[in-house]
Amino acid sequence: MIITVDNQATYIYSAAQRIQYDKPTVLFIHGAANDHSVWNTQCRYFSTHGWNALAVDLPAHGKTNGEALDSISALSEWIKKCTEILNLKNLSIVGHSMGSLIGLELASKSESIVNQLALVGTNAPMPVSDHLLETSKNKPGLAYHMINQYSFSSRAKLGKNDIPGISMLGVSIKLMQRTKPGVLHADFVACNSYVNGITAAEKIACPTLLLLGSQDKMTPAPRAKVMGEVIPNSTVKVLSGTGHALMAEQPNQVTDCLKDFLIGT
Repeated sequence: MIITVDNQATYIYSAAQRIQYDKPTVLFIHGAANDHSVWNTQCRYFSTHGWNALAVDLPAHGKTNGEALDSISALSEWIKKCTEILNLKNLSIVGHSMGSLIGLELASKSESIVNQLALVGTNAPMPVSDHLLETSKNKPGLAYHMINQYSFSSRAKLGKNDIPGISMLGVSIKLMQRTKPGVLHADFVACNSYVNGITAAEKIACPTLLLLGSQDKMTPAPRAKVMGEVIPNSTVKVLSGTGHALMAEQPNQVTDCLKDFLIGT
């Protein structure tokens, strides 16, 4: 579906379903230099099991117009505008990497409409090295390849895939190469400059899942320990042998974890 946010066309994938307000709603938020398509497996599952399943393209990502926003606060406010336009009163948020910070910030507000929160491949803070920041600005093509190497486990790099005939690293690099100029750098600036993560985590009132990869080099699982400790009602789940691109490496396991959390709590 296409909605208008801040006078810009905004794309939200809905698995070809209309929003039904008598059903629960889950909103998926992608990470840096990605788009809604990273959530296709999860959206399709929830949309056929009694949920409104929505996956947004953030500003300047995928099919959404406008300029990239370079702060988590601004992105959180933008997501809030989307929910208001769609008249969503209560919903679950699932965010990956940068998207997890957006969900964290959104859910920390006193007037939050988030009733469940899943943070996938997350850390707070989420620093980006000076070298990768500079490369993302001046040589984004090189940065995409660097990210691809950091995002996948050793198993994935050897070609092991739960979906036969699909190259995980190939799909990932093609997705990033479609990114508009300047977007990756803006995304990394947003992640690197977000210093409110732990403070926001302390304010989370809803049930929260931290879903992590044991071989994640972008947001290492051990660093998320503090978040798990300060979020009052949180559960930490670590997928063995998985890197930062959890939805690509273990799509069925990620779906099962989200199903157990969102439907079982």
